[in-house]
Amino acid sequence: MILAQGLCSAMVCLGYLTKMLDVFCPMHMVLDATGHISHAGPTAQKLLPDDTLVNKRFLEVFELCRPRSVSSMEQLLGVAGLKLHLRKRDAAQTTTKGVLVPLPDNGGAIINLSFGISIIDAVRDFALTSADFAATDLTIEMLYLVEAKSAAMEASRKLNQRLQGAMIAAEEQAFTDTLTGLKNRRALETIVPRLLEDRSPFGMMQIDLDFFKAVNDTLGHAAGDHVLQRVAKVLVENSRDDDCVARVGGDEFVMVFKGITDADVLGRIAARIIAEVEHPMPFKEHVCKVSASVGISVFAGQVGTTIDTIMSDVDIALYASKHQGRATYTLFSENLRQDGPLSQ
Repeated sequence: MILAQGLCSAMVCLGYLTKMLDVFCPMHMVLDATGHISHAGPTAQKLLPDDTLVNKRFLEVFELCRPRSVSSMEQLLGVAGLKLHLRKRDAAQTTTKGVLVPLPDNGGAIINLSFGISIIDAVRDFALTSADFAATDLTIEMLYLVEAKSAAMEASRKLNQRLQGAMIAAEEQAFTDTLTGLKNRRALETIVPRLLEDRSPFGMMQIDLDFFKAVNDTLGHAAGDHVLQRVAKVLVENSRDDDCVARVGGDEFVMVFKGITDADVLGRIAARIIAEVEHPMPFKEHVCKVSASVGISVFAGQVGTTIDTIMSDVDIALYASKHQGRATYTLFSENLRQDGPLSQ
């Protein structure tokens, strides 16, 4: 009778102890004399989310990495009080640290675990939160620091994205003609030197509108702006996404066709542009009529070519078209340069 009462009292005490340990040490486990887990704290149980730890043999769930060669409950009790290094035997193989304390009388023990520096991996692998640790555990502070760092990094990332977006927008604005939405001279003077440096072949056209001044003088600048926008649309429709279409002056445009150096191809594009620009352009109750003169130059990878050189070549070809009676195109040749400047 006395023995039974003693056993009952011991069980009550152990039950009360485990309830306290669930709060103070939620990663603890109670082992019986055979080395089987008789109780597992709530956080310890999360190490085996798809099963229960209770009734499993502790050394079948965990491998003792240091000290080594521990394979029985008797040997476990022999390392009581030492810092233990353990690893789960399943695929996750999460590393933990622990310390074991024998239970009096019944041959069992209590072992408390900690993730140590593996806490970040454990939080990720087992979906742990601050509620899974004792309120006074330094792990909580570490988790708060990690969350604060993550939040700061996310805020920094978003700020960098906004700054990068603002920088791209500012650069785009600086390289864009506000009236037509085309590239401007600054953009052209950035793109062409890169192509020359890489010796990437391209064809260049300079387009100048004929009779545009008459539209401005007779119908006003609103009509002139309308014509420039319509011409810009024609140029974009006769180019590819990789090409550069820029407005470089009042009624002057430059087109750079990457990879196109064939004179016949460039001639057909120029002829199509000239024909489409000549179409009458309605503006309110009026009709605007202009034409286009085009000069063409080709860069085929020649060493020593500069932007000034090729811009001079295409300008000479343009004024040759003007000299021929406008609304036509001319391909640059050295003969044109040798003939000297041509008046408009």
